[in-house]
Amino acid sequence: MSGRAVYRKIIALVLKAADLAKTVGIVNLLQPGLVKEMIIADILGHILIHSKRDADAHAVDDPDEKYEYLSCKEGLTGQLDRMFKSPPEKRKESLRRITRNAKIFLAIFYAENQMRCKVIYELETKDVLKEAIRQLDVTRNEISHVGFNERWAKEIGKVVYQDK
Repeated sequence: MSGRAVYRKIIALVLKAADLAKTVGIVNLLQPGLVKEMIIADILGHILIHSKRDADAHAVDDPDEKYEYLSCKEGLTGQLDRMFKSPPEKRKESLRRITRNAKIFLAIFYAENQMRCKVIYELETKDVLKEAIRQLDVTRNEISHVGFNERWAKEIGKVVYQDK
């Protein structure tokens, strides 16, 4: 099969998946991070929240118990993007993306197969908040990405999923 034929087949499958996603209210299947959030929610048994402005998931029996998912491939860093150092009201709003959650999870995907999850760490909200504040306090930028790597997660969190 030629490269062009393979691309067409991929496009057809993605369009079919997008149609299927619409049946559960997902209008933009290719929204950055959404497919990995679906994978993480499935592994952890959470209910996906596909709204861009909310947490990533919630508990099956309690929609007020929210979770944030950070993900990366092996050797990289899971990030909260566009976190404000200042002004104070924007900083508080940025940090609310952490504090609204009961737990935060860092999922590491294999570098060679980025659709397959290697390990998931459960992190306490207070620990992620403390590290985010530390990073924001030392940055020279008004808007920054706040990153969390696997080494830090191993020290601070606990493994709740490990691929076999």
